[in-house]
Amino acid sequence: MNRRELIQRVLLGGAVLVMVPSVLESCTKIPNGNAGSNSGTPAGGTTITSNKIDLDITLADNTALNSAGGSRFVESIIVINTGGGKFSALSNICTHAGCTVYYNSGSGKIECPCHGSVFTTSGSVIQGPATSPLRSYPTTLIGNILTITL
Repeated sequence: MNRRELIQRVLLGGAVLVMVPSVLESCTKIPNGNAGSNSGTPAGGTTITSNKIDLDITLADNTALNSAGGSRFVESIIVINTGGGKFSALSNICTHAGCTVYYNSGSGKIECPCHGSVFTTSGSVIQGPATSPLRSYPTTLIGNILTITL
């Protein structure tokens, strides 16, 4: 190996070391404009057990769910008020490459920032590269308590 080859390999290796972490990190980012009330931590009025999540939609942390188009992240689930007293609860993990998806209330669709997949509020794929729907969880609303069955 001559000096030129050594310098080229060192420069290429350095470039790879700089690029790889930023590329891997970009696969989990949610665009800033959509982070809003999408906290993944349990809020007041949220009870999480091994088989269900109960949300008191009258409490401040869950008020986004009181109007059609409102949404909130709980654990790794996007909960969306789809209107007419109906709710959708979907996994926030894209079925294409495992990136974190987000709900775009302006378009009413769930979008993946990594590769551009788009899903409906029922989890169906509208635009690939994803070919499988998002995992859906049954929801029931009794009084002020929205229950998501895991």
